Amino acid sequence: MIPIKSEKDLQMLRRSGRILSAVMRKVEKSVRAGITTLDIDLLSEKLILKENALAAFKGYKGFPATACVSVNEEIVHGIPEPRVILDGDIVSIDLGVNYQGYFSDMAITLPIGRVDEKKRKLIETTRKALDIGIKQAQSGNYLSDISHSIQSFVEGQGFSVVRQFVGHGIGTALHEEPEIPNFGAARLGPLLKNGMVLAIEPMVNAGSWECFIARNGWTAVTKDGLASAHFEHTVAVTDKGPIILTE
Repeated sequence: MIPIKSEKDLQMLRRSGRILSAVMRKVEKSVRAGITTLDIDLLSEKLILKENALAAFKGYKGFPATACVSVNEEIVHGIPEPRVILDGDIVSIDLGVNYQGYFSDMAITLPIGRVDEKKRKLIETTRKALDIGIKQAQSGNYLSDISHSIQSFVEGQGFSVVRQFVGHGIGTALHEEPEIPNFGAARLGPLLKNGMVLAIEPMVNAGSWECFIARNGWTAVTKDGLASAHFEHTVAVTDKGPIILTE
């Protein structure tokens, strides 16, 4: 069953989302060639704690870090390490906040320096795919309307959507019902209702949608070695349309 949030829940989730958005903006400004993915993680944790919140990912099912930092062909769940970010890389940062028991989740992908045109198009396509998916998060729509709109747009741009990882409900737990694939036919699954809160997160590959898990047991990597991008927002479904809580 998909949880329906009360007005109090939504107010708390909005606070959580605002904290996360503020943290992400500060982290984004710090990212440049020459720093390490571990630097991003340490800064993220420091900023979250400064807001009297907790890192939602650290320790979750054993994940060892505050941030998921994925570079180039890494799709998601990149473990921060002393890996230096280079000019021409693209870097995906996925962060979650637990504020007084209310969770928010957000991801962005950044171009570093002189990034080639295909990578830039990949990033912009993924960002637009998230916007398109969010527009479908309206009371009375079907859950798969989100999925279908994302897949249709992405494939129309010549890219592919990852199948192995999906978006999810969120609220008083980091992952709640429902799962939200970024692919599939429209007009299927449960109807969206006022008070549902969804983490919508297209993950888009430059080549094939196929991936494998690295030896660390966490990081998903494109099978063909081509780049991947990832954007995510936490979104409330309301009768007046979707409200982005991490903005």
